[in-house]
Amino acid sequence: MSHTCYHPAFEQADIRYALGVDGGGTGTRVRLWTNAGALIGHGESGPSALAQGIAQAWTHIVQAVERAFASAGLAMPVPNHCVLGLGLAGAVAPHLAAAFFRAAPEYALIVLETDSRTALMGAHAGRPGAIVAVGTGAVGEALHADGRRVAVSGWGFPVGDEGSGAWLGLKAMQIAHRALDGRATAGTLAQAVWRQVGDRRDALLEWCSAAGQHEYAQLAPLVFECADTDAAAQSLVQDIGQEIEDMALALDPGLQLPIVLLGSIGLRMAPRLAPALRARLVEPAGDAVDGAHRLVRQQMKEAVA
Repeated sequence: MSHTCYHPAFEQADIRYALGVDGGGTGTRVRLWTNAGALIGHGESGPSALAQGIAQAWTHIVQAVERAFASAGLAMPVPNHCVLGLGLAGAVAPHLAAAFFRAAPEYALIVLETDSRTALMGAHAGRPGAIVAVGTGAVGEALHADGRRVAVSGWGFPVGDEGSGAWLGLKAMQIAHRALDGRATAGTLAQAVWRQVGDRRDALLEWCSAAGQHEYAQLAPLVFECADTDAAAQSLVQDIGQEIEDMALALDPGLQLPIVLLGSIGLRMAPRLAPALRARLVEPAGDAVDGAHRLVRQQMKEAVA
């Protein structure tokens, strides 16, 4: 459900610009449109996932907004000349969304959603459809023709996000542990992990003690590189395909909706998926920034209706 904040003088505001924002754990992207709908600028900055800190999120969002206006050759206007649509990682948590609004500049209108929701809106231009996004993390969302919205996976690493890059890297590290112990054969995947991280017990323990989602995801490419020579790696690749198919089926048991596959792992797996699922894949109409822009435009229309 969208979180919305109106400026107290919204009905009298001189709205000149609309901004779409896509923010996650690695970066923030902004595009700038005129109120008439012309795309005129873009900007990027650092991460704005809400769980990494509200102050950091706003710092990087404002920085990316400033860069978008600079790319358009424009000075920064006062905030209440702008409306802002955002798809941010962590927006699903009500306490984080509330804290985000408490720290907000006085834009004429701010509409906040999860980054997966805006990705869905962008991918299908607001029409019914589904996305399965498998990159560092994994999440699926669908909008059905009757207005129902369904979300699956996205429970976060390490307890969820099966099939994701971080999940894949964790599995690869476990294989490396077993091989180092002599509990399993040291295949090409275990050896590749050792070359990247270390082949001694103390080195692996130290790396794992400090590693998080991003670090584990850096091991994921090793699994694909070793899939032709290592049975364990091949099995993991097959598991990813099954996780993607399970997500797609959970989103749309009737197999009616078009699906956009997103994320580095998802795109890499597309040729390996079952023919029935591949037949439902479509090219995205737009991205999460487009979805965030669509979100705030929709809210503006509803506000004046």
